[in-house]
Amino acid sequence: MGARSEDIDGASAWFRLGVCVLLGTLGSVGMWSIVVVLPLVQTEFGVDRADASLPYTLTMVGFAVGNVAIGRIVDRMGVVLPVALAAVGLGIGFVLAGFSGAIWQLAILQGLIGFGASATFGPLIADLSHWFRRHRGIAVAAAASGNYLAGAVWPLGMQLFLPDEGWRATYVGIGILCVAAMVPLCLLLRRPPPEGAYAPGSGSAGDSGAVRSIDLSPRALQGLLVLAGFACCVAMSMPQVHIVAYCADLGYGVARGSDMLSLMLAAGVASRLLSGFLADRIGAVLTLLIGSVLQGLSLLLYIPFDGLASLYLVSFIFGLSQGGIIPSYAIIVREYLPAKEAGERVGIVIMATIAGMAVGGWLSGMIYDLTGSYSVAFLNGFAWNVLNAGIVVLLLWRTRTVRTVAA
Repeated sequence: MGARSEDIDGASAWFRLGVCVLLGTLGSVGMWSIVVVLPLVQTEFGVDRADASLPYTLTMVGFAVGNVAIGRIVDRMGVVLPVALAAVGLGIGFVLAGFSGAIWQLAILQGLIGFGASATFGPLIADLSHWFRRHRGIAVAAAASGNYLAGAVWPLGMQLFLPDEGWRATYVGIGILCVAAMVPLCLLLRRPPPEGAYAPGSGSAGDSGAVRSIDLSPRALQGLLVLAGFACCVAMSMPQVHIVAYCADLGYGVARGSDMLSLMLAAGVASRLLSGFLADRIGAVLTLLIGSVLQGLSLLLYIPFDGLASLYLVSFIFGLSQGGIIPSYAIIVREYLPAKEAGERVGIVIMATIAGMAVGGWLSGMIYDLTGSYSVAFLNGFAWNVLNAGIVVLLLWRTRTVRTVAA
């Protein structure tokens, strides 16, 4: 049965949000598992840090491509079948990765894992955005939090099995669990978007009649969002991709690095929820600028503070600073660009952010190999963050708010 217009922001919408958070938490293991096992993989295959980072890079490539490809399919045929099939692909990728015999085989299979995981991020968020208007900011941010909840929960869960079972058996178990849990959850999303879901009006700033407008063409806005997303995530990738390896290098061990990653991403969940609350009141562009500035400042804190206690604190601060950045892009797309193209357009921006994570993760590994230190890698991330903030200032300058006029 189809949803009615009154279901927008209604009980059905909030129930759907809960399902999306669960799917995001399960499916996004595909992004974080390789970060946890990176030092183990490097040791087993006998490769340098840059080569050991290649599986993560391919994960991000698959995640990026999947956000666009699956998002386009969701725009045309709904969310259930694409996400269910992606969940099956995710599970297959994990199981086969557990039997990989070389770093290049693992990298290719991580690409499949990333593609499957992508369905639980951009495409799911875009579909959910049609169910909210007045509370779209907080809903999108909450759905995106599933990705960070995965980063907070899965590294800790994996540590229960890695010491005794090894990363290969752990991967096989993750693959089986994902298929068994995610496919039934997809069936709870069968209802199509409510009537009036594609009507104009962002519902931002607490006014369902407000329409966001910007003095840029859709193509120019899309291009600037792509560049901004790429730049911010090159910066973001340094702590998120290398914090486990960084702690291992400092002698604190893989487990402490996994704890810091979980703490960082748990703080990111709070940051995402707060950013959604702010976006509904001050707009997504200004919310994005706040997050960008705070992320840049927190990156610099990693350079002078490398003690165990201080790294925990800085990782917590970094998570609080940057968690709301990615959802802000999705909200901007829904505020300024055509609703019927949300899946594809959100997917394109998410693809750019993931490309930034992929390039940044590899680049940080290469800088480490060249310098023997992560200090220059943190400075490199800060420079990319300055570019991101500059673009967001331009968007804010060209933004205006108008109100719909009754016929």
